[in-house]
Amino acid sequence: RVYLAYLGPGSRRCSSDRVYGLAWFPSILVFGFLFCSRFVGLERAGRNRWRLVHFRHQQGMASAADKSVAAAKAAVPGDGKRGLEGLPTGWFAEVSDMWPGVAAGIQVKEVLYHERSKYQDILVFDSTSFGRVMVLDGVIQSTERDEFSYQEMIVNLPLCALDKPAKRVLVVGGGDGGVLRELCRHSNLEKVDIAEIDEGVIKASKEFLPHMAKGFLDPRVCVHIGDGLQYVKDAPEDHYDVIIVDSSDPVGPAAVLFEKPFYESMHRALRPGGIICTQGESIWLHLDIIKEVTSMCRGIFQGGAVSYAYTTIPTYPSGQIGFVLCTKARDEEPLQPNEPRQPAPPMDLSSGPLRYYTSDLHRAAFVLPAFAAQVLSEAAE
Repeated sequence: RVYLAYLGPGSRRCSSDRVYGLAWFPSILVFGFLFCSRFVGLERAGRNRWRLVHFRHQQGMASAADKSVAAAKAAVPGDGKRGLEGLPTGWFAEVSDMWPGVAAGIQVKEVLYHERSKYQDILVFDSTSFGRVMVLDGVIQSTERDEFSYQEMIVNLPLCALDKPAKRVLVVGGGDGGVLRELCRHSNLEKVDIAEIDEGVIKASKEFLPHMAKGFLDPRVCVHIGDGLQYVKDAPEDHYDVIIVDSSDPVGPAAVLFEKPFYESMHRALRPGGIICTQGESIWLHLDIIKEVTSMCRGIFQGGAVSYAYTTIPTYPSGQIGFVLCTKARDEEPLQPNEPRQPAPPMDLSSGPLRYYTSDLHRAAFVLPAFAAQVLSEAAE
């Protein structure tokens, strides 16, 4: 709807750039009347009109949510070549169907490695600002400058929340070795199993990202090359204290790691009071996916607890990534993962001190912005 108002004579600027206030008075009256009739409403008719608009807005939000989940499920893997061509020469653009209309860019100093493995496109390049960068199917997985904020949180949120120190941990995915590096700070661990489907990721990380891949050198680590879903399905019942799923987005080989059968298998392999921690997407881009996953988890981890926490990381889409944490029921009251019960691991001589995780940050990571808290509270109902 368009409203036309007569501004009256003398309403233009005069040659001295002074505005004659009285000349605007007719305009103000007309605008004020139109504003009140449009936004405040005239008794019942105006209020009913607002309700209609509000209802349509809610319908639009629901439709957008359905489209968001559907788009994620229909997304196809990208590749490093597409990213290298997305911006002017010398830049990498992270273009993906998972975040349409948005592409973060990193200036490339040198492409170090670019091959296609049996499962996905693998790119490693040296950047001008973030050190070396690993990209899988066109999506940034890690950079030397900021990877620690993700690795430290996905490991220490579950391990430090346990009622007693962990002894056995399973990692699904995590072929770059960053999660292993952080796990190996914990001296109480007796064995760490890792199930990674793509050996090409491990080889590329060992060659080009040795600071992350050093976790593979720890004698407590046992590497299993193969399908993580099948490995969890075959694991002994009530076996692991913690299961960490360091997966890429639900596109390509990682798609099955966001589905119900996988979570049911993890629940079976986890000991009572144990915790799973999975890569949980961004509240800014994938809130509907997060709602869907947490709702599914509440049906599986009955008698336990399901929570969402997050970390900040500049080179991930929207600068934020989250984690879904689920605890298995035990004889006592459910273990809440938002409270740290174990101390943070001490400084490691080879990896240095922790640079992101603290006990205070552990608690704060579960405090969500109002819009995200509201949506996820609906999943709990």
